[in-house]
Amino acid sequence: MSEMITAEEHRMAAEGPEMEIVHLLRAVTVELSLHSARFANRNGMHPTDVRALIALMDARRAGEEMSAGRLGGTLGLNSAGTTAVIDRLERAGHVRRVRGRTDRRRVVVEVDERAVELGQAFFGPLIGRVVELLRGHDERELAAIRSFLDGVREAAAEAD
Repeated sequence: MSEMITAEEHRMAAEGPEMEIVHLLRAVTVELSLHSARFANRNGMHPTDVRALIALMDARRAGEEMSAGRLGGTLGLNSAGTTAVIDRLERAGHVRRVRGRTDRRRVVVEVDERAVELGQAFFGPLIGRVVELLRGHDERELAAIRSFLDGVREAAAEAD
């Protein structure tokens, strides 16, 4: 008795495993975007505010200062849009404007510890699950995953 192959299964087989992974990556991106939108909604934030907090936390983790101009460039915003985001986040107590450590004339934006805790409370369980999934892979597999994701990030950054 032969099994019937659906049109979708036939299409996926014709596309190959590469396209299957591309579609899976797209689905992951959509799910992560929805998760981030839920966080924004529950905390009365604009999705761009969440992206700004992520950029600020990434800079903090790297030990780098983030000026308003650099933040705007990272987010793809003009000066007025960047100021609006920073003002909203500052009013909510998520960020503060402070003098730079190395150049006291420079004003930089820092994420407040309360924002870090808020993000950890919401995103922590998801991060924990991802870490557990990664622990199931050996160093060679982790290197391949890292290389692939870094390549996708670079390709997306260049795609205009």
